[in-house]
Amino acid sequence: MNSFFTQEVPLSWYLMLSAILFSLGVVGFLIKRNLITMFMSIELMLNAVNLSFVTFARQWHTVQGQIFVLFVMVVAAAEAAVGLAIIIAVFRTRATLAVDRIDLMKL
Repeated sequence: MNSFFTQEVPLSWYLMLSAILFSLGVVGFLIKRNLITMFMSIELMLNAVNLSFVTFARQWHTVQGQIFVLFVMVVAAAEAAVGLAIIIAVFRTRATLAVDRIDLMKL
């Protein structure tokens, strides 16, 4: 077999991808004014952190990073359930998902 196919991807590539994904999540959260887009940006940031946890766990041959990923995924699932329920409730009462147009103090 050719040695080209047996080479591993360097650690820095995974970390760079994780940093890019996290940065895109931060930019999406700060720039977009739609609740769904902000919600998706938070999920993107959580997945970027998961990628870095798995990368370091593989590099150091430990399982702790994968255990952290499991906990982050549980928190993300709970956040998705509660967050989507809140977003649906806001949309039903305000008929918009634009953050600038939602005023929770007025009925």
